Amino acid sequence: MGQRIQGMLFDLGETLLNFGSADVHGLFEQGTRQAYEALRGRGLKLPSFVSYHRRHFWAIRWNYFKSRLTRREFDVLPLMAAIHRRMGLKLDDAMLLELAWLWYEPMSRRGMPEPGVHEMLANFQSAGLKLGLVSNTFIPGKVLDRHLERAGLLEYLPVRIYSCNVRYRKPHPAIFQAALDASGLTPRQTIFVGDTLKPDIFGANRMGMISVLHDPAGRHGKTPIKPAFRIASILELQKVLAELNAGSI
Repeated sequence: MGQRIQGMLFDLGETLLNFGSADVHGLFEQGTRQAYEALRGRGLKLPSFVSYHRRHFWAIRWNYFKSRLTRREFDVLPLMAAIHRRMGLKLDDAMLLELAWLWYEPMSRRGMPEPGVHEMLANFQSAGLKLGLVSNTFIPGKVLDRHLERAGLLEYLPVRIYSCNVRYRKPHPAIFQAALDASGLTPRQTIFVGDTLKPDIFGANRMGMISVLHDPAGRHGKTPIKPAFRIASILELQKVLAELNAGSI
């Protein structure tokens, strides 16, 4: 007889929010343009847009590459502050955060939850399930929170753990443990849902959580990393939960 499920933690991209195939470079350029025009609107002296875009693009790309190698996340806000200082601009925290949102906003327009997710999460909450989010991201948590609020999901996710805040990326145990501690959950009573094998499924398995692979396109066939469950639609979590809880009686 197993333990009854008390909580569910989610990955963000391609799990709770579906972005699909996207021209990331094109969207970043759109965001850079929005940030650039916001600064110009304040009457600040700037280099050409091409130079402004190039400085940010390569700095973020290098730090992202380094974070993947070291599994230590970076926070884009101090990086942005340093780039602007080298341009002779000293921006306060509120302005840096707004610029970060303007950069991310074109991407946010693509990220939408699957129809029916709001109702499912509301039902989970009503049943007493503790819900949370664990995401690998260098984008500031307040920016992603703004996206989640726009998508109508923020109210269902009281616990949100972002790697840029804890500095560790999934599959490192520290980021999962931070979410468990914040939720008051133990691994054996927690479902973790994600779309990647090593960061999400391997990381959750190693922690002793019940792993669920969200794989709508069937990209992950035979693999040595085994999820406890596979789902094509996030809404299938309702059946997974019912099955697990039935086995706990």
